[in-house]
Amino acid sequence: MKMNAFISMLRGINVGGQKKIRMAELTNLYESLDLVNVKTYVQSGNVVFDSTKSDASKLANLIEAHIERLFGFSVSIFIRDTNDFQRIIDSNPFLNKRSEDSAKLYVTFLYRPPSEAKLGSLGIPNNEGDEFFVGGKEIYIFCPNGYGRTKFSNTFFEKKLSVPATTRNWNSVMALYKISNER
Repeated sequence: MKMNAFISMLRGINVGGQKKIRMAELTNLYESLDLVNVKTYVQSGNVVFDSTKSDASKLANLIEAHIERLFGFSVSIFIRDTNDFQRIIDSNPFLNKRSEDSAKLYVTFLYRPPSEAKLGSLGIPNNEGDEFFVGGKEIYIFCPNGYGRTKFSNTFFEKKLSVPATTRNWNSVMALYKISNER
């Protein structure tokens, strides 16, 4: 049976002592759902796994439901396959066209593509050199002064686009892709 490799990112766990899930518990939960070759990366809810299922949205719904049942809180799960990650890496406009410092690059993953109307009304705050580019279900962000100082947070995009979002730095994006290919 064909296995499909996926990378999942949980929104807002283990941040500020809220929505705590140990990675061993998360691994056990994934494995209990017949997901295999499960590997976590850092404590913020990044999980690489394989599944015979191919529908990422159904997998996300399944994992979200089990987390809520087991841990008692709701978490958005963002799932991409390894081909998506390859496309994300290959399409970063801040590396491909400008060769910016990768330590200042981030990717905000959207739960679903935003509507054209929401994209059209996306106002840009005073950003002090920060820039972003929307590409489908991802937003590439360049923060020359660091992500901690940007106005382009998950909350900014969630409010403006009416879609859940989670952000990973470029090093994490690259590490997750590498892990997904090494297993």
